[in-house]
Amino acid sequence: MGLGAVRRTCLVTGAAGFVGSHLVDRLLAENFEVVGLDSLMTGDLTNLRSASKNPHFHFQAGDVREPMHVYAELIFNLACPASPVHYQRDPYATFTTSVLGAQRLLEMARGRQCTIVHASTSEVYGDPDVHPQPESYWGNVNPIGPRACYDEGKRGAETLMTDARRTWGVDARIVRIFNTYGPRMAFNDGRVVSSFISQALQNQPLTVFGDGKQSRSFCYVDDLVEGLIRVSRLEGLDGPMNLGNPGEFTMLELASLVRELTGSDAPLEFRPLPTDDPKQRRPDITKAKRLTGFEPKVPLRSGLERTIGDFRLRLGLDEATPSRPPPAQ
Repeated sequence: MGLGAVRRTCLVTGAAGFVGSHLVDRLLAENFEVVGLDSLMTGDLTNLRSASKNPHFHFQAGDVREPMHVYAELIFNLACPASPVHYQRDPYATFTTSVLGAQRLLEMARGRQCTIVHASTSEVYGDPDVHPQPESYWGNVNPIGPRACYDEGKRGAETLMTDARRTWGVDARIVRIFNTYGPRMAFNDGRVVSSFISQALQNQPLTVFGDGKQSRSFCYVDDLVEGLIRVSRLEGLDGPMNLGNPGEFTMLELASLVRELTGSDAPLEFRPLPTDDPKQRRPDITKAKRLTGFEPKVPLRSGLERTIGDFRLRLGLDEATPSRPPPAQ
């Protein structure tokens, strides 16, 4: 940035979350003035330890469901609990954060004529009967099931974003995020990557739901953030866009790789599949490639190695110490 250049101001809601904090770091590196808003319902201020040292980052504790008084030229809306453990704990708060939060931010975007990049989710596809999932697929979602507070909340927010674009001309861009992992994931969020790594490092049985043959696609957080930045740089975006890694792995394959990389011989513990849990999930990223050139770069093995290193550090485990217990004497 040259002398006298004016920094653009960006608002990131859900800034203290896993993805939000990585996005904040990237935006600061891109020379934005960044305002981070978070209710800390599930966010963790330690995720912003690096950002907080930067004079161009400004944190505000606040709820997107309430009126906001923030100036911004670009908004990234990541405010909502995003894992079953968290979003099922308070389903009312989850649903209203998605829908009322979207409404508040759209009103701000409309009044200030700024761009909003809205983080939706692959959960809008429910338990899909189309594979992989293109943006044109409408989904197979149970509107009254235990996951509906998140699934339908995100679908409702997409409706608001689309109607605001259609009716008011708001530059609202919808990104459907598929399974993402990496450093700063919460240990107890119930996501399969964080659960397997935490359990393996502590020599606890790895919890596998169902027969373990259900599949997911795992995108390293740096790749996802790159995709979000690319979407924000487009002249405009009509309709939702999938962001994720199309590489597909079963839960058994993931468990085997995590055990190999952690050096753990912890057993697998099989439990019943939760209600409405999708059997398979993989993004069709044709649209993202065509419009932005997006393509994930970090292989699962490399991403897991980095994530495991972060978990070891936060769990207070010596990198040189093997995870498995010493043999019985």
